[in-house]
Amino acid sequence: MLLCMTSQFCLLVLPVMSLILLFSPIGRSYDSLTPGCYLHPFNVTIRSDRRGTCKGTHLVYACVGYCESSAFPSRYSVLVASNFTHNITSASRCCTISKDVKVKVRLDCPRGRHHDEIEILSAKVCRCDMCRKSRY
Repeated sequence: MLLCMTSQFCLLVLPVMSLILLFSPIGRSYDSLTPGCYLHPFNVTIRSDRRGTCKGTHLVYACVGYCESSAFPSRYSVLVASNFTHNITSASRCCTISKDVKVKVRLDCPRGRHHDEIEILSAKVCRCDMCRKSRY
C-alpha cells in the first residue's frame, strides 16, 4: 500500500518505485533481453506405433530465441506499385536452423525382438535469417 504525504511526494515516489521494479532481478534475466538465436536441447521419443511397442529416446537440438525485426513507412515507389495499399514495409528475421545433422535413434523392442534405427534431424547451428513461411 502506498501512502502519500503530499501529492508532490507521491509524484516523486512513483517514478522511483517503477524504476526499482523495472531493474529488479527478481523473475527476470538480463540475458533474455538480448536478441539472439540459440541451440536448445530436448529429449525426443520415437515410437513405432500408438502403443509404443518399440521406442527410443535421443537428445536433439532446436533453435530458440528471437531476432531483431523492423517496420518502416514504404518508399513512394512501393506505394505507387501497390496502389497505395502497402504503406508499411517490414524486415522480419526469424530464429532458424542454418546447419543440421542427422541423428540415429535406436528403437528398442520388448523381449529382445528386432532393433530398428531411424534417422532424424537435429539443429547444429542456429542464426537469425529472413522469415519464410515454408519453414514453419
